[in-house]
Amino acid sequence: MNMHTRQRTPAEQALIDAFGDRVGDLPGNEDVLIARDTAIEALKEQGLPSRRVESWHYTDLRTLLRQVPGFDAMAGSGARPPLIGGACVAAVSNGEAIGTPKLDGASFRRLGEMLTDGSFAPALPPRGPDDAVGEINAAFVSDGWFVDIAAGANLGAPIELQLIQESGQGHVRLPVRVGKGARATIFERHLGGEIDAFATSVSHLDLADEAEITWVILRDKNEAETELCQFNARLGANAKLLLFVVNAGGKLIRHEVHVGVTGEGADFRLRGINLLSGTTHTDVTMTLDHEAEATSSTAIVRNVVADRAHGCFQGQIRVKQTAQKTDARMACNSLILSDDAEFSAKPELEIFADDVQCGHGATVTEIDRDHLFYLMARGVPEREARGLLVKAFVMEIVEEVEDESIAEALADVIEGWLGKHG
Repeated sequence: MNMHTRQRTPAEQALIDAFGDRVGDLPGNEDVLIARDTAIEALKEQGLPSRRVESWHYTDLRTLLRQVPGFDAMAGSGARPPLIGGACVAAVSNGEAIGTPKLDGASFRRLGEMLTDGSFAPALPPRGPDDAVGEINAAFVSDGWFVDIAAGANLGAPIELQLIQESGQGHVRLPVRVGKGARATIFERHLGGEIDAFATSVSHLDLADEAEITWVILRDKNEAETELCQFNARLGANAKLLLFVVNAGGKLIRHEVHVGVTGEGADFRLRGINLLSGTTHTDVTMTLDHEAEATSSTAIVRNVVADRAHGCFQGQIRVKQTAQKTDARMACNSLILSDDAEFSAKPELEIFADDVQCGHGATVTEIDRDHLFYLMARGVPEREARGLLVKAFVMEIVEEVEDESIAEALADVIEGWLGKHG
């Protein structure tokens, strides 16, 4: 059923109307404008995805996205202090890149300039017909940062990419290119205010041979904000990527991770923590393509779900025939703290090679009553005892981080959530 035979939702109409009002103020040459028009026409034709679209089965965006706030010219603010002292901050506030980041071994260019001269036009089209995140972002993206890390560089400080949206709506892209043998730590930090906001972001990481990156995505927002986000990465030969995703807030979150392990000997690790409360909905969807020999991956996602919150993890590992000797494993573990809380898990393997080691699994559990009794019998109040058990469940993931400053930053976010909801 297409948009010509059914009524548009208020959110769909708001996006279409906003494009008509906004397109004249967005940066871009003729090629960029064509890409924007194509994206909004796809939205008009298809509408927002419902559960009938397989990749959106657990997140009926057409139903869940009930309204979209307008653009707010007054929503911009300055950059926030970095989580780790000495980090190089590259901020985008209300869809506009701010500041002048400088770091030896890395260069920064405003994405608005690349839209204006058309050099970013080839990267704008969405991934496919079910890429609602890419469509909306392509239509409205206004700015961001292109980060280029030189070959052989070993950055002396982390890069913190701040995406600040305190109200209204904003749409950002963050392409990052890492040269051969380079090493760096990148924080992608999503920050908001206290009222309703709508944001999309698309990150692209191109990792050359033998490069090593730790990329941390932190989302610590109020329960009135909606974010549709996408992380895309390509790994060259013997490249290593450790991706941490921590979701600790937001009314409606869709976070996609799409990784292509294209170089022989490359290794990808995903570690995810979802802390859900209230009536929020969080969706983490991953596709992982092994395309070369002797590659490896591990994906571990831990979920804590309280109150009437709902979450889901969809993870699909695809091993091509050319990817012999692949070692790929995936696990999703959920801790349910309320009778009204829900979490759906859908791990999948699609294997076309015959010399591989692959596996996946999912578990759902409640707090162990024996463990809770043990702590309470030793004088620990019930609320504190429950908090300790929840913390132990998720901190096992954080302990894998070798850098103490990163581990402390992640622990602070977890502690903050537990202080409110534990």
